[in-house]
Amino acid sequence: MLKQKMMEFHSKTGNQVVLRAIPGHFATSHSHINYYVDMTQLKTRVSEAAEVAKAFIRMLSPHIAVDTIVCMDGSEVIGAYLAEELKKGMYANMNYHDTVYVVTPEINSNNQLLFRDNLVPEIKGKNILLLLATSTTGMTIDRSLECLDYYGGKVQAVCSVFSMVDHCGGYEVKSIFTGKDIPGYVAYETYDCPFCKQKQRLDAIVNGYGYSELNY
Repeated sequence: MLKQKMMEFHSKTGNQVVLRAIPGHFATSHSHINYYVDMTQLKTRVSEAAEVAKAFIRMLSPHIAVDTIVCMDGSEVIGAYLAEELKKGMYANMNYHDTVYVVTPEINSNNQLLFRDNLVPEIKGKNILLLLATSTTGMTIDRSLECLDYYGGKVQAVCSVFSMVDHCGGYEVKSIFTGKDIPGYVAYETYDCPFCKQKQRLDAIVNGYGYSELNY
């Protein structure tokens, strides 16, 4: 069982955010990696999601305006707490009722991101904070930025709990953890993966929602 290999890494920001990771040989849709970063507790446990939100607030400019938080990778619980923290700090927004929207794009059968007509008013012309759980290559950020541009959103910040990239699409990626926090973390192009060259089988297929172990 992969969970028996779980390791924990504590945030250097001074709060109680703990990153959990499992060493092994894993395949994402874009690359092969030697650690699976498990965001389950950070995304679903209320107390941990609240701490993640507080950590991000400390990274944001006090002058930022946020109307809508767009959540990727199942990060909606963090997004809801982040919206609450933005309200507490009296960050500017232009929404009716002085509130913050928390939304998630749909992914269609062609793996394209889209917003249905009922959600477009919460994107078009709005100041957007893009929130992700993990960013390994930056491709999900690029896809998300392209989608938000298409629907007329104005991205003000990009936040990812764990990120291997510090800039993407012209935006700084604000992250609580980076690859430096996990000793030896590496992402490989699929054609250049040393595990594959050594005929080492994959332990699991992973994405922003979780992992599926491969039983041979």
